[in-house]
Parts: sequence; structure tokens; C-alpha cells
Amino acid sequence: MNRSSRRILCGLLLVAALGAATAADADGFVSGIEDLPLMQGLEEAESGMVFDSPAGRIVEAVAVGRVSREDILDFYTETLPQLGWTPAGDGVFRREGEVLRVEFPGSDGSGTTVRFALSPEGHGG
Repeated sequence: MNRSSRRILCGLLLVAALGAATAADADGFVSGIEDLPLMQGLEEAESGMVFDSPAGRIVEAVAVGRVSREDILDFYTETLPQLGWTPAGDGVFRREGEVLRVEFPGSDGSGTTVRFALSPEGHGG
């Protein structure tokens, strides 16, 4: 193996190792929305609801954590456009005929509660 090939191989191994470490550190994804990351510091609080209809899917999930509302909105405002979502207002994102709402229904003293609501475009959610 020549010197150039070894450098390329080392670079590829480094990239693979960093990717594996990043994936291992991630908290996962929101239930029912397979490509919506769950922000670090949040935990799903209850089982969500997933419903498929002829108009599209409807998903609701709730998470709680000791993270500020502003940090949560900043995280999703920065992250979701990288996943194809277009910002459409405070905590609202659109993609491929679907609307995702990141809402804050209240607090029960155990931290910030965030509700993720996904519905077809035009659905009164």
C-alpha cells in the first residue's frame, strides 16, 4: 500500500469513527417520526399517537427535560432545515405536504414540556 492510499484509508477510518461516536451520543429520535431527532436533555414523557389516514400521517409525541424553551426552539430551528424542513413561523415547519409543530403546552414542575405534532398540510392541527 503506497503512502497516498494509507492517508486516504486513515482519513476514512477517522471519519467512520467520528460518525459512530456521534451516533452513539445521540439520544435518538422522536417516536413515530423516524427522522426527527430528540434533542439531548429531552426524554419522551408518554407514549405518543400515530395515525395513518388517506390524507397523510398524524403523529403526536411529548417530551420533557430540563432544557429551556428557547434552547429547544434554537435546536430545532437549526437542525430541521438540514433534514428538509422549511421554517414557517414560531415552532412550525413544513416539508413534502406535512406540517410539524413544536409546541409548549405547559410545565408540571419537572422541566419543560414539548409537544411534537405532525399532520398533513391543511389539516387543522
